[in-house]
Amino acid sequence: MDMQGSRQLAVTQQQAWDALNDPAVLKACIPGCDKVEATGENQYAIAMALKIGPVSAKFTGKISLTEMNPPASYKLSFDGQGGVAGFGKGSAAVTLTPNNEGCELSYTVHASVGGKVAQLGQRLIDGAAKSMAEDFFRRFDGEMQRQHPESYAAKMVMGDVAAEPAASGPAIPVWVWTVAAAVLIAAAVWLAQ
Repeated sequence: MDMQGSRQLAVTQQQAWDALNDPAVLKACIPGCDKVEATGENQYAIAMALKIGPVSAKFTGKISLTEMNPPASYKLSFDGQGGVAGFGKGSAAVTLTPNNEGCELSYTVHASVGGKVAQLGQRLIDGAAKSMAEDFFRRFDGEMQRQHPESYAAKMVMGDVAAEPAASGPAIPVWVWTVAAAVLIAAAVWLAQ
């Protein structure tokens, strides 16, 4: 599965970089996230729970960041397990580009799944991942507004930011999207059992 996209953020490049590399911010913004913790330099452990209908799935994974170019870009690799549902692996590139409105976050994701997860339809996986991405960005925009109200106030005065941000399309920091997609796939497999 491959996915790419971009999203305009009202905060500066450095503010976005700091937030995307802050485990506490990510834990608060990732739907169903139980844990994001550093396990070494540029390495993290993540745990998530997701409920779709009557079924709940738990997912654990490891994330490694490489080719760090603060505050502009990084690459990452992801490897996660969804128990009997299967596994997910992925890599991604994330770029933050400053502009007059704040910065633009761009990403490219390459992910693969195995086990029972691989038996799900691509349409189901893509739809669930997009929904989760939108939820992440609503939360992320809200957190950025809380942390940096001056950035959003200036944009709202100029008429550039809507009162309800995060409706511009699915974009997500690459490793977050990869984790989210794997969790959604695992949960959907459990539903199909």
